[in-house]
Parts: sequence; C-alpha cells; structure tokens
Amino acid sequence: MTIAQEREDLLAELGGQNRATIGAVLGTGTIAKATERPDGTMEATIRIPEDAMAWEPGVLILPHGGILELTIINDDKNTHACLLPSNGERQFIGLLNHSKGTATLELDGPGCYWYGSPAGNDEGRGLQAAIVVTGEVPPEAKLDRPAQPRP
Repeated sequence: MTIAQEREDLLAELGGQNRATIGAVLGTGTIAKATERPDGTMEATIRIPEDAMAWEPGVLILPHGGILELTIINDDKNTHACLLPSNGERQFIGLLNHSKGTATLELDGPGCYWYGSPAGNDEGRGLQAAIVVTGEVPPEAKLDRPAQPRP
C-alpha cells in the first residue's frame, strides 16, 4: 500500500478531511493515529527525518481528548526543538541532533492543536504540524443554542 493510499484510507475512515478539522490545513505529509491503551491514555511517536524539515507524521489524530504520551525523535543532523500544546501550559522539548525526548500532554477538547520547532527559523521553513483531537465536546462545555448543521 502506498503512502498516498494510506492517507486516503485514513481520511475516508474519519469521514473526509473537513470532518476532522484538517481540511487543507496541511496538504502534504503523512497522517497517523495515536494508539489507545486499555486505560484510555494514548501514545504516539513523531520524528524529524534527516534533511526533511518536516514532522512525521504531519498530522497526528487522537480518537478523543485525554492524555497523550508522546515520544519525539530528532533524526536530523541539526538541533531543533518542539513546543507542544497542552492544557494549562505549553511544553518545550529541546532536541539535539540525533536525540529523543518525551512529553505527556493533556488535550481534553476536540480541535486542531498546532506544534512546531521555535528554534531559529524552523517553523518558517516548514517544521510545524498538528494534533487533531476528534470527538464531541462534553455536554457541560456546549453552548446553549439550537443544533447547527454539520458538514
């Protein structure tokens, strides 16, 4: 199976790009799903391939909000960093060349969360990506308004 076909299959499983809020946000790169453990926490690995200036995957999909244990690997010859979203405060991981770091994130609401490398001009050169949390907003967080049409 080709990377393009894997991407299309995953988008079809989600119900299309706009159903999971990824639309044309990141038109290239790979998409992957986090693995869910029996206790509901999720885990995933993201990496910076050598000489790529891109995160792999470019879009990480979580099946629901919650705790994500993330492994970050820098396979590049250059030093980078990772500034990650999390409830409360963002998390910063410094990544020397050929190094690995870990972060535990809490993303409790559905939506598109951006992360990137704030080192040098990494983000300006394309080293940015997204974590997409699927699912519905909890009842206590919903606005008191009539139902809206869904795509």
